[in-house]
Amino acid sequence: MPMLNVGDPAPSFSIPNQDGRPVSLKDFAGKRVVFWFYPKADTRG
Repeated sequence: MPMLNVGDPAPSFSIPNQDGRPVSLKDFAGKRVVFWFYPKADTRG
């Protein structure tokens, strides 16, 4: 997959939330979304 540029639409995806339930980007249609990525268990990245 090519890198995204500022202003590009995010690709459609689904991931499990902290409770294991699936969450999709489409669940937030019309809302602002912030993506925050960090290493598993706060280990050094």
